[in-house]
Amino acid sequence: MCASYVIREYQDRDADSWLRCRLLSFFHTNYYDDVVTERPAYAHPSARHVAAADKSVVGILDAQVDGANATIEVLAVHPDHARRGIATALLRKTEAALARYAVSTLDAWTREDVPANQWYQRAGFVENFSYLHVHKVDADDATGFETPPGLSRPLTAFMHASRDHEASLRQRFRRVYVCRRYVKTFNAPPDSMSDGA
Repeated sequence: MCASYVIREYQDRDADSWLRCRLLSFFHTNYYDDVVTERPAYAHPSARHVAAADKSVVGILDAQVDGANATIEVLAVHPDHARRGIATALLRKTEAALARYAVSTLDAWTREDVPANQWYQRAGFVENFSYLHVHKVDADDATGFETPPGLSRPLTAFMHASRDHEASLRQRFRRVYVCRRYVKTFNAPPDSMSDGA
């Protein structure tokens, strides 16, 4: 584990650095076009942590609580700081913070990026559901798409689909991803768990 960063709660002054970290960490993943220009606000209680190196945010983890379940809304590590234990340290800090809400499950959604899927599995998450994210890009066939009068045919579209249609959708569209839900169940409050991960 690298000693050049500190895990702490997000502060408003982190906003620009938080956005840069998210953008750069998503750049080489299936989520490369999931760009936000403002830090999201959450309707429910949340645990919001960053890994900070000097004045820069190099890792982020936001988890939103809804009853006994919490969802990781974003988990990202700046590519220049990857593979230093930052994601694991953020997860531990977040799990401890979630104890005050009596959370019994923590879930997360990810696409087909192998390192992300492997990390969730190593961190004790189990896949329990999947479906497809389908992106229609301009070069893809627009047959079957309709728009109101006065508008062109759709240039881009983002859709969900059952995995039952995966083979035919992959033939028709260039960007089809399996979106997986991972769940981690806590038998005891997260802050009483061991640091063995």
